[in-house]
Amino acid sequence: MAPVLTPVLEKSGPTVFTGPLVRSAKAAVVAAGPNLAKLASREILSRRGLAVTSDSQRTTLGIIGAYVVVIALLWNLPYVRWSLWPFKMLVIAFHEFSHAFAAICTGGRVKSISLDPREGGVTHMLGGMNFITLPAGYLGSSLIGALLTFCGFNIVASKIASLVLGVCFLLTLWWGKKDWLTILTILLAVGLLVACWFIAHAIALRFAVLFIGVMSSLYSVWDICDDLILRKVNSSDASVFAQRYGGSSQCWGVIWSIISLIIMVAGIIAGIAAFPQSFAQQVEDSRNFLPTR
Repeated sequence: MAPVLTPVLEKSGPTVFTGPLVRSAKAAVVAAGPNLAKLASREILSRRGLAVTSDSQRTTLGIIGAYVVVIALLWNLPYVRWSLWPFKMLVIAFHEFSHAFAAICTGGRVKSISLDPREGGVTHMLGGMNFITLPAGYLGSSLIGALLTFCGFNIVASKIASLVLGVCFLLTLWWGKKDWLTILTILLAVGLLVACWFIAHAIALRFAVLFIGVMSSLYSVWDICDDLILRKVNSSDASVFAQRYGGSSQCWGVIWSIISLIIMVAGIIAGIAAFPQSFAQQVEDSRNFLPTR
């Protein structure tokens, strides 16, 4: 039997390269590092469809930022606050409908819903799980707002959303306070949505839907401001939740506001990923779906 030869491997230390050429290579890698990182991140975003590449996306993001500032001012400034009434009524309706939906899903029953742009809304319920129904108003309106913000990135999606919004506006007349100013402002808001259909092939409709989406997404922030600063008649859900489960209304308000912001950001990211089309492409698509002049 032939002997089995086992190779012997000699251990050696690591090879160290030195010299000006190596030092130059190291310097080049260090200098190129940030640029390589940027290129890599762009490539990852492009693969995931999250790159902001079109004029439509950039404009929409800028308008979202402007809406946040404008709504915050109009919501709290006296004398001009009334300009938000129809939209505020709708957002309050989303909030109260979310309470009602959560109550029904947890075995409760809804007795009545009332809406008032001055005093806020209130939903009278029997049964249900309060731990779920109380935050459902904020989180539900935030989810609806995120969906509308998502639709606000595209004309065709905004057309579909506006049909639902029109019905919701009219439903608020049933539960809303029956005074002439509320009725008039809601009808004007419905008229505004209809008019936006006929402005530049419904491009204006996109921004109307986007406005309502941003306002609804951040309703928890606006409502906490109302409760802590303006002291409206109907206390916020955060106050009731704090009374029943401990903590402070400010604490729960901040927590729910952060969750609302996260939901809103998710809607924005989804809109960027789903609708990369330019304005020209969206107008062309809009002409093939319930076309208007």
